[in-house]
Amino acid sequence: MTPAGLRGTAVLALLPLLALTGCGSGGGTPVPAGAQAPADDPVADVRTVDAVASLLPADVRRTGTLRIGSSIGSPPSAYYPNGQDKPPAGQDIDIADAVAKVLGVRLERQGASFETILPALGSGKYELGTGNFGVTAERLKTVDFVTYVNDGQGFAVKTGNTRLTNRITDLVQLCGLTVGTGAGTTFEKTLTDRKGVCTAAGKKPYEVKVFSEPGAVTTALQQGRIDVVMSTINGLRHQAAQPAAQTTFLGEYHRLDVGFAFKKDSPLTPAVQAAVNELIRNGTYARILKKWGTGASAIEASQINPAEHT
Repeated sequence: MTPAGLRGTAVLALLPLLALTGCGSGGGTPVPAGAQAPADDPVADVRTVDAVASLLPADVRRTGTLRIGSSIGSPPSAYYPNGQDKPPAGQDIDIADAVAKVLGVRLERQGASFETILPALGSGKYELGTGNFGVTAERLKTVDFVTYVNDGQGFAVKTGNTRLTNRITDLVQLCGLTVGTGAGTTFEKTLTDRKGVCTAAGKKPYEVKVFSEPGAVTTALQQGRIDVVMSTINGLRHQAAQPAAQTTFLGEYHRLDVGFAFKKDSPLTPAVQAAVNELIRNGTYARILKKWGTGASAIEASQINPAEHT
């Protein structure tokens, strides 16, 4: 959506705000002109590691390909540089590409909306998925995860907002406000499940507005139809660092492991876990996170299906 005039310019500056993951949402939203990818290419020198590649199922080794569904939203996770429908860039893209190179396979990547990827794993449409998917107990009932970063939930407001100025550590701080977030995300579930905290505290409940399109929530924030956004820590922090965005990050609320998603009991998980750990060992992983400014989300080792952080 591109509103006219000056309002349109402001909205375009904010469009990447919610392209989050797994936290958050996806859907290939446009990125403002000039939003180029960093020049560093830490994936270029990654080579196949035979000992890791040998962990792949025989049929994958035979075809040499993996089908991946990727939610493409905005930096630093995954986005289209300069707002064009060209090969995507971002932390998720680099890590997935590096894993594929360690495994000696080619990725057949298809952009997909965030909420469609996990169901499509069960149907076999994709063999793995990326979308800054947070590892939760509920998701572990139906899909498997191989972790690659630690991100989570945070809040942001339009700069100048006087109703919320401090870090949000308790949802009671949201009472009486309107909170915007993405459909099908951990944010929506957290806000919905805990909506009774305001009534219990004798306060007016907060209202939750859910948006399927990442650009829609930023438009709502810009126009004052919502007071605060709940989304990924890395995405909101990255957005707030862009002067034109005029958003203020209100800090971390809850951390979550983030991982590649697979159908339940997928035979691919040991190989992908070993590939991530190889990237951590050889330094490629640290270079990728440095490129995207997400070093605070580094993990020491990849895990398969870790318990949800509480």
